[in-house]
Amino acid sequence: MTEYLVATSSVHVTAAAADYLRDRLDPSDDGVVVVAVRDPSAPDRDAGDAANVARSRLAAAMPTTETRAGDPTEEVLAAIDDHDPDTVLIGANRGTEGASGVGETARAVLSAATRPVVVVPLPDL
Repeated sequence: MTEYLVATSSVHVTAAAADYLRDRLDPSDDGVVVVAVRDPSAPDRDAGDAANVARSRLAAAMPTTETRAGDPTEEVLAAIDDHDPDTVLIGANRGTEGASGVGETARAVLSAATRPVVVVPLPDL
């Protein structure tokens, strides 16, 4: 059994994580928690939409979803402490138009996490 934590702030990050998990996830045995973080600089609905995408795209695994507000790095690291997953999935960046490369939050989580972190590739927007 593997516990996954998907850290997201956009539908694009959630979709990329779902694509990554498609052939890896055993819905009868693995668990998924999706933590959508409301980024203060993004529209309020982005985190909620990201959670909805998770419930749809990962329905077979019946993911637990939660929405947090605050600094994305702090919230993701707190979620890792709270949920103690085996593996963390994050997007390379926010997954919004104009974002590219590996963003500040992804770099900070990679630096601080004490478990495997998978950075999922995002489509060009």
